[in-house]
Amino acid sequence: MQPTFSSSRILLPVRPWFIALSLLGALLLNFLPSAHWPGVPDWVALVLVFWSVREHRRVGMGWGFLLGLAMDVADASLLGQHALAYVLAAYGGSALARRILWFPLGQQALHILPLLLLVQLIQLGARLLAGADFPGIGYLVGPLVGTVLWVPLTYVLLLPQYQPVDRDANRPI
Repeated sequence: MQPTFSSSRILLPVRPWFIALSLLGALLLNFLPSAHWPGVPDWVALVLVFWSVREHRRVGMGWGFLLGLAMDVADASLLGQHALAYVLAAYGGSALARRILWFPLGQQALHILPLLLLVQLIQLGARLLAGADFPGIGYLVGPLVGTVLWVPLTYVLLLPQYQPVDRDANRPI
């Protein structure tokens, strides 16, 4: 029999301000100068995919478009390249949400890898069509690092939703 890695704890509903705060934090991490180093993941794409998988009714393509425009303006890049990539990633995350959540966290990360690669490839294609030089193969290392960070990111972003372990004898759940 295969061991299960899923938690049997019941999660509290996520608060909308926490979703907005985590997306804003990811946006600020992308604004750092170190965000352009090879191997640094696209934090906005990673957190956006996380919330579009977990809360696809609250976070979707609209959030992806707004965050993408903010990244386009911040990077002074071709207007719409981040927006297009984030919208498609949010759509993919919400479309595959039921399938992804069925798997343990390690396998979820493997399902997230193509979405993160899609974000990078769309941005790379838009840059190359605009006449930029190829940034090198190190540009595609970020999605691999984001895939490795999927498990700790899940624990960190779900931490406020965990109920206390204390059991109440009068409560059936």
